Amino acid sequence: MNCRNCQTDLNESDLFCKNCGGKIIRNRLTLRNLFENFSEQFLNYDNKFLQTFIHLFSKPEAVIGSYIDGTRKKYVNVISYFAIAITIGGLQMFILKKFFPEAIDLTSISSPGSEDFSKSIFDLTTEYQSIIMMLYVPIYALMSKITFLKNKKYNYTEHLVIFMYILSQLTITSAIFMIIAANFGQTIGSLAFTLTLPLHVFYSAYCLKRLFPLSIKKILLKTLLFLVILTVFFIISSFIAAVVMYFTGDMQEMIEAQKAAKEVTGN
Repeated sequence: MNCRNCQTDLNESDLFCKNCGGKIIRNRLTLRNLFENFSEQFLNYDNKFLQTFIHLFSKPEAVIGSYIDGTRKKYVNVISYFAIAITIGGLQMFILKKFFPEAIDLTSISSPGSEDFSKSIFDLTTEYQSIIMMLYVPIYALMSKITFLKNKKYNYTEHLVIFMYILSQLTITSAIFMIIAANFGQTIGSLAFTLTLPLHVFYSAYCLKRLFPLSIKKILLKTLLFLVILTVFFIISSFIAAVVMYFTGDMQEMIEAQKAAKEVTGN
């Protein structure tokens, strides 16, 4: 018999292909062995995904550092983990829109009169969520590289790997927390500054501290520097967005909506 993956000749007693390492499948596909395969891949403690998810919290330097150093069998590789995170993020938004539409409330983080504008931005963000996530990675990696400019341990490409893992872990974790929180009446807006933002800051700082490694004092200083760089980037991005909105007419619409809201409040 031949391996169905690479067509290498096999012995009847072989359990795995000696050429490609693929598992030898002799039985036809049934619901039973389909479920067994799913359980083997995703529900047992030893599977790569669960190991990667747990260790990115307990020892992120092992997951990220081992991938950068070339050891890539124990954990899910960074591209696959990023793809899983994008899928889970999309599934989260589907569940919220389908079963908890009230959770998609941005009034707590929107200025009066700009609620519709905020909602349109949010809808655009969720529609292109995967593309935006992919854009975040090189931006965060660049800011991280600038923050650790004097530290030559990792090059820019390795910073890309670091933040692909970090953003993937944050996306998966936030999705789980948000779905649970929606069951208790919490909204995306109410959790933006109480959960999402602090989680992003503290987890990123935690991973970078374990990777370099740094003292508590140094990681606090690096975190402050990173936030300063992020603020500068945010100001520049906001200016560019304002210019685009001005020329597309969205800026005028937002101003008129805020005036209308003030008039209603005044009345």
